[in-house]
Amino acid sequence: MSGVISHEFEYYKPKDFSELTELLLQYKTKAKILSGGTDLVVRIKDGFEFPEIVVDIKSIPELKELKFDGKNLFIGATVTFNELIESDIVKENFPLLWEAAKNVASTGIRNRATLAGNICSAVPSLDSGPALLVYEAEVILKNKEGERKVNINEFFLGPRKTVLKEDEFVYGVNVPLPQKKNGGSYVKLGRYNGEDLAQVGIGILVLEGNEYRIAHCAVGPVSARAKKIEQLLNGKPLNDSLIEEAKKLIEEEISPITDIRATKEYRIHMAKVMLERGLKAAVNRMNGKGPDYGEKLI
Repeated sequence: MSGVISHEFEYYKPKDFSELTELLLQYKTKAKILSGGTDLVVRIKDGFEFPEIVVDIKSIPELKELKFDGKNLFIGATVTFNELIESDIVKENFPLLWEAAKNVASTGIRNRATLAGNICSAVPSLDSGPALLVYEAEVILKNKEGERKVNINEFFLGPRKTVLKEDEFVYGVNVPLPQKKNGGSYVKLGRYNGEDLAQVGIGILVLEGNEYRIAHCAVGPVSARAKKIEQLLNGKPLNDSLIEEAKKLIEEEISPITDIRATKEYRIHMAKVMLERGLKAAVNRMNGKGPDYGEKLI
């Protein structure tokens, strides 16, 4: 029955890392971590997940931290998208991440959904993926034995698959501050404003000196960098003919499918349009010309 959880499970709410790591070591794949719950609860209701225990991590203080030391932004595992949006530090120093956060679902979802939960879902359409990829973020993973850091490029293995081991959890995400003047854009195509998933998502960061970083979501099995387009653009000032060359490489970079939200052909066409608009917006923003971050580009 829709909206009702019929599957029974044990519920735990650890107060510290010691308690959390013991639970994960004991139950491994039988345990599921609950943070915002916007993905997990739905999947349990719909019969896609059957955990033996659900581990609620919202009471662990360190996971609530959102801090910036001048070089790196640390986003704890239970920091929500609305907390990112409300942060002046994020908006001023990482405006592309701020713009991507504003594109996640609706206000109600953003109040509960976390960045860490979003990347752990590893769905092809995750809005945070392109921004984290172009900022070259790293994911901090912990278990009872200690911690390890994984570049976001290596975190996603496939749809709903990550490098997380059975007894590991995401402690947080480190986002390094770009060391050059920069401008960015996140362009999202959805069927309507609000709770829709991306049909196509393009994240772009342009740095002074004609350095380009481009990533996509919803047009392949995982969010990924567009390396061929980056290689074409790097070292060159942006102009219309260069943009046209870049658009020709789109079909070599992405592998969209036809589903209930869009056809493969429509996604390819719109990815080309979005690449052009995103590149122009990113360069203009770097040069202080606008459009403002958060303004719709498509």
